Amino acid sequence: MAKIVVPKKACAVNPLKMSQPIGSALAFMGVKNCMPLFHGSQGCTSFGLVLFVRHFKEAIPLQTTAMSEVATVLGGYENVEQAIVTIVDRQKPSIIGISSTGVTETKGDDVEGFIKLIREKRPELDHVALVYVSTPDFKDAFQDGWAKTVTKLIETLVQPTAPDAERIPNRVTLLPGAHLTPGDIDEIREILEAFGLEMLALPDLSGSLDGHIPDDFTPTTLGGIGLEDIADLGRSVHTIAVGEQMRDAAVALAAKTGVPFTLFDRLTGLEVNDQLISLCTQISGKTAPLKVRRWRGQLVDAMLDGHFHFGGKRLAIGAEPDLLWALSQWATEMGAHITAAVTTTQSPVLEKIPSEEVWISDLEDLEKLAQGCDLLVTHSHGRQAADRLKIPFYRIGIPMFDRLGAAHQTIVGYRGTRDLIFELANMFMADVHEPNPDTWAIPKEQGHVGTAAATAH
Repeated sequence: MAKIVVPKKACAVNPLKMSQPIGSALAFMGVKNCMPLFHGSQGCTSFGLVLFVRHFKEAIPLQTTAMSEVATVLGGYENVEQAIVTIVDRQKPSIIGISSTGVTETKGDDVEGFIKLIREKRPELDHVALVYVSTPDFKDAFQDGWAKTVTKLIETLVQPTAPDAERIPNRVTLLPGAHLTPGDIDEIREILEAFGLEMLALPDLSGSLDGHIPDDFTPTTLGGIGLEDIADLGRSVHTIAVGEQMRDAAVALAAKTGVPFTLFDRLTGLEVNDQLISLCTQISGKTAPLKVRRWRGQLVDAMLDGHFHFGGKRLAIGAEPDLLWALSQWATEMGAHITAAVTTTQSPVLEKIPSEEVWISDLEDLEKLAQGCDLLVTHSHGRQAADRLKIPFYRIGIPMFDRLGAAHQTIVGYRGTRDLIFELANMFMADVHEPNPDTWAIPKEQGHVGTAAATAH
């Protein structure tokens, strides 16, 4: 059992942590025709906007209530009302997702009350869904904001369903954690479709932030799950949640609709994907298709080929709790050792991390703990630490602004795990120092001793 360490530092140095509002906004971006709205200052919103643009290399819909110092002190009702009216008038969204920030949470704005007053005062806004999530950035972290938002979407938009209601037998709901990329969601969809199953994901970043070219410009989200599908989630036959962070959302959906759920704490590795395939066979009533069996065989072969390069390697990982758990458990199964593990927030999975200690801290501490490691794994802000440590660096998580294709990085399923093995094994192989004439020759003194010993023998 790992020991949880929370250092008492005066400030974070080279932060690993991403804030709750950022995670909340990203979750809203997986809903069709949505406009995420930060209730806070313009600076809070512009930071998140720039971060997402650099990571996804796409146009990002994100608005602000533009709270000034005076408005913050007096209360933000007028700012919230004006922001909603302006967005509806100019951008025609189906839903506005409102996330609080530190400044308005410190003031104590009652945004739920604001929304009730706006509904009473402006009936012309009745056709637009308004969902508010409390996400102060002075507590918790990125995956917490995401998880709270998904839970609130379920509580607000999903229609209650009787436990004995008729279900769509081949439809499954996916509740993906914040650590899953659009590519990961697409991979899970392809696995389910191989069994003849239809998947609805809440949220669905694979339809909105997968980097496609739209037919027409839209100021809101380009794709994602529609409001009608969210309301109808109670007709799915089963719910699959990925990541411990999604437990509350899965429980909320089950309580409201009676749909049973299965929670996978990760989908990176052989055994957990065998469990997913077993679940798919139970839901669909079909045996695993030939192509899925072939994917599994390729993963087993990749594990056989790759374990020579992972055995005994020391890894330092900095990531959100669920991503840290997925990577550390998989790497351990491949024969590596987790020498340094740093994360952002509390989670039930932290004590299970295969490391002596798990630090809830920053990249400065990760760099100190990573001395002598063979690989550093974290997001792009860890690149300078890897340079100073002179060890290979694998980028994963948000933000990843100095490489292309972040949205399509896939580490789930048989194929995602297979490709992850290849990527890291190739980095280990590339870092091996080849012998040269100065290093492969036997020193003369050793040669004389060996010759004498051989002669004496």
